[in-house]
Amino acid sequence: MALAALSVLPHVAIFPFMAKGHTIPLIQLVHHLRRRRLATVTFFTTPGNAAFVRDGLTGTDDTAVVELAFPTDVPGVPAGVESAEGLTSMASFVAFTGAVSLLQPQLEAYLAAMEPPASLLVADAFLYWANASAARLGVPKVSFFGMSAFAQVMRELRNRHDACAVLRPGDVDGDGNPTTFTVPEFPHMKLTFEDLMAPFGDPSSIAPMMELDGKLGKAIEESRGLIINTFHALESPYIEFWNKRCGPKAWAVGPLCLSQPASASDDAARPPWMAWLDEKAATGRAVLYVALGTLAAIPEAQLKEVADGLERAEVDFIWAVRPENIDLGEGFEDRTKNRGLVVREWVDQPGILQHESVKGFLSHCGWNSVLESVTAGVPLAVWPMQADQPFNARFVVEELKIAVRVQTSDGTMRGLVTSKEVSKVVRELMLAEVGAEAAKSIAELAKEAVSEGGSSWKAAEEMIHELCATKVHVK
Repeated sequence: MALAALSVLPHVAIFPFMAKGHTIPLIQLVHHLRRRRLATVTFFTTPGNAAFVRDGLTGTDDTAVVELAFPTDVPGVPAGVESAEGLTSMASFVAFTGAVSLLQPQLEAYLAAMEPPASLLVADAFLYWANASAARLGVPKVSFFGMSAFAQVMRELRNRHDACAVLRPGDVDGDGNPTTFTVPEFPHMKLTFEDLMAPFGDPSSIAPMMELDGKLGKAIEESRGLIINTFHALESPYIEFWNKRCGPKAWAVGPLCLSQPASASDDAARPPWMAWLDEKAATGRAVLYVALGTLAAIPEAQLKEVADGLERAEVDFIWAVRPENIDLGEGFEDRTKNRGLVVREWVDQPGILQHESVKGFLSHCGWNSVLESVTAGVPLAVWPMQADQPFNARFVVEELKIAVRVQTSDGTMRGLVTSKEVSKVVRELMLAEVGAEAAKSIAELAKEAVSEGGSSWKAAEEMIHELCATKVHVK
């Protein structure tokens, strides 16, 4: 009998950090790898996150989901919390990342026993200890960091130039504006102290967060590559700079949200908030979508300012509120019921943004949200609060020109945003249609990137072929 060469797909192990914003793009990566038959996948999570993961992986029935037991009684981590959404401060976040590191022995045991053997480990950079595990087992490992290439480069240059030491809080220029740091490699980009230091949270968290940031940077540096959820047409100068001047090699495989299958469209499965949007479309009403992220704990007083601002703006809106039991002010929902809808549950954000009635997005400017808005061709009003959000805001406002910026009353990330400011920015976005044409153009480029032969299409294939040792078996 003649010998037949049979292609055997690489076996990729994927392990996200325990936060929805970190998990979602890696679920989307699974869909991309499986749909194109680039790899089989084993996905690591914990029992408290498993239902969310399995729901997201619907349609990839051959993807194995492994649950690692989350440690209990960890100082600083509330009992029963297995996802960063359950945390209330940066201090508890640092403790939580330490608790996650206790999963290392379980991960190594499962990786060592995997059949077929793992060809590649994709791990979130917050799992900085996974490098050592992969090295011990001889498995190539790439980091995933859910930031834009722009934010990743700015983060690197902030550290390279010690920019945080150059600027001091409260410094202003001759016009009374915050003093800026000019990035030497990109002289058009001027960053403030708030842009550079807000990612570390309140002042008491700066030291432990900077220590954690150093661990993340080292984990990326020592990986075989870096997966970035972006595409060349959006961020080519920063992708190229990273690959030429920083490293390791960045694989721009996004926007991964375009790999997620659309939600079921039959009437029985259609949630009431989508039916509400259908009614708005039928009457020709433009709708603002409001969602301010899943990690930042926004004070009730601030959310009441948002509510008052939306009421003042007199635009139609759908608002995904967190936390679910927050008080938005007496009578607010009744007074705005003809043009507004408050949703107090997890929503299909990409589905909302893709809806024909939605013409603007008031967002915290997390990178997943930016990409979901970009791919839908929806311009943004951006309100950065922490992490990479200040960098993202600079990028979408100043470079992409698809967004307007929300200003706090005192110029700091933690300052109050008044109802008057919310109303002003919302009306500018929805009535003046700021950034609408540019957003539509970028949406087309995003689709091209992930379509057959596009830059992201090629990057995913090249990454698997370059890094996965298991290619062909002969039977």
